[in-house]
Amino acid sequence: MLDYLRIMLNARAAKMDERGASAVEYGLLIAGIAALIVVVVFAFGDNLRAIFEDTCNSISSGGSGGGC
Repeated sequence: MLDYLRIMLNARAAKMDERGASAVEYGLLIAGIAALIVVVVFAFGDNLRAIFEDTCNSISSGGSGGGC
């Protein structure tokens, strides 16, 4: 009976360790995605701004004079 309790406690501790490890993995994954977004914004930020400004200018010149 004592061996059974020891096995159960060890299994529970191992499960808690896996839970902590997966949380760290998810944290690293989120940090990697955030870093990728920052790199993409810095790399293509000027191009995206130019596209939005062209779109805004074409809308405001063809519309009822509303600004962007």
